[in-house]
Amino acid sequence: MVGDTAVLIERNLLTVRRIPTLLLGATVQPLMFVFLFAYVFGATLGGGSYREFLMAGIFTQTVLFNAAFTTVGLANDMADGIVNRLRTLPMSRLAVITARVSSDMLLGVLGLAVMVACGYIIGWRIRGSALDAVIAFAILLLFALAMAWVGAVTGLAARNVEVAQSVGFLWMFPVTFLSSAFISAASLPGPLRAIAEWNPVTAVATVSRARFHNAAPPDFPVPSGWPAQHALGYSVLWSVGLLVVCVPASLVLYRRSARR
Repeated sequence: MVGDTAVLIERNLLTVRRIPTLLLGATVQPLMFVFLFAYVFGATLGGGSYREFLMAGIFTQTVLFNAAFTTVGLANDMADGIVNRLRTLPMSRLAVITARVSSDMLLGVLGLAVMVACGYIIGWRIRGSALDAVIAFAILLLFALAMAWVGAVTGLAARNVEVAQSVGFLWMFPVTFLSSAFISAASLPGPLRAIAEWNPVTAVATVSRARFHNAAPPDFPVPSGWPAQHALGYSVLWSVGLLVVCVPASLVLYRRSARR
């Protein structure tokens, strides 16, 4: 399986090399969000202190949105016939999905690196220790891996590329914005507050801010509740839980797709 996966990772990365515009979604789109929130919305939400608060949310949003590349890429592979050819070869069934997830994770790491550089340009800094920074990035990458497998399930369940693209983004926006990625969850009313507090995006963003030692603007309400107090364990629990569910589910969907 390792050898099969490595060959298919190389194939996926060669596609990016030959069509470099595929990198735009992993790099340019997050940059647009950074400048939009930092300078358009940030002017009324705390200026420099809000930019410190913002970057952890942007990092979390970036790794979550990268799941769309897995969704569309896998759906495209299923539609253009390459997967049917791979089925005829004596190779691991899981290698096709694992390779897609792995190659998209590599692109996600590149996008995250671009975000870090952009954050330093607008004034964001890692104010914690090196160990804290490593833990924060490890949590982000674990969440990115879990989201990539969610994207794989979505891509395999979709009937065609158009459906995959629509469904792939449909759930990402409410999950991302109904959280504390860009605001304090404690400022939301009623049931929206409860949803945002228990949202895994909130937990990942909270852990990242805590490890980077990035404080919220002074007028932001302080979050409370079990998820806020146990954000590290809660984010790990969500990521591991999604992997436990989505890895076998993607294999089941891959096998069923052969009978379509």
